[in-house]
Amino acid sequence: MLLPGLIIVLIYSYGPMFGIVIAFQKYIPAKGFFDSKWIGLANFKYFWSLPDTLQVFKNTIFIALMKIITGLIAPITIALLLNEVMHRYVKRGIQTLIYLPHFLSWVILGGIMIDILSPSSGIVNWALGIFGIKPIYFLGDNQWFPFVLIFSHLWKEFGFSTIIYLAALTSINPTLYEAAVIDGANRIKQTWHVTLPGMRPIIVLMATLSLGGILNAGFDQVFNLYSPQVYDSGDIIDTFVYRMGLIDAQYGPATAVGLLSSVVACIFISLTYYLAYRFAKYRIF
Repeated sequence: MLLPGLIIVLIYSYGPMFGIVIAFQKYIPAKGFFDSKWIGLANFKYFWSLPDTLQVFKNTIFIALMKIITGLIAPITIALLLNEVMHRYVKRGIQTLIYLPHFLSWVILGGIMIDILSPSSGIVNWALGIFGIKPIYFLGDNQWFPFVLIFSHLWKEFGFSTIIYLAALTSINPTLYEAAVIDGANRIKQTWHVTLPGMRPIIVLMATLSLGGILNAGFDQVFNLYSPQVYDSGDIIDTFVYRMGLIDAQYGPATAVGLLSSVVACIFISLTYYLAYRFAKYRIF
């Protein structure tokens, strides 16, 4: 039963790893892997010598880190609020509305964001105009663009993450709340002393596992929303590799960047699984 899945993994996940050799070659497609000249670490040195390299790493880490932080705070808050809703159909209706964007691609959501944030016809700038605020070019201003990425990602994903925390709430022993009420605890104190401690294992687990994506700021999202005007604040490693490799045909340096990013991600993933086991007793094997 496992054989078909293993074959697919070998073909599509491990087979392409042979292409890592391009990172150490002056790769020419006509010559292929075996006849292209080996240049050692020259591609890595070239990448670090580029003036945009440091900024790209800064953008990636900032955007990814902010997505992780907001992606923890918002779902926990919404889960706690939904837990207080007593009407079952209202609760289910809200859940459906907030996690629906998770199932839409960034091609669709990107078009929606462009329409909403348009400086001439977008509803956001129309609302700002009511208060006398001049139109803001959210997708073309380096000050605003990173926050557009962060909050649009939050809008898309927080509803789905909320389901995980709602599931964690169902595992809390109801007798703890009864004991808290007898001790005179109001709803806020019950949340602080019973609910949040009961959710702590899943919160720690989600936080530690999310660290593995610290260098993954979301290629699909950025690619559908960014433009040359916001490269200074919105260009991330994945889009930088895309332009370098597929647009500029610099296959060697692009592969070197991708390999470096993968190695760092592997280190973080290994660290996060250790932390998940250390603090949440979670392990895969």
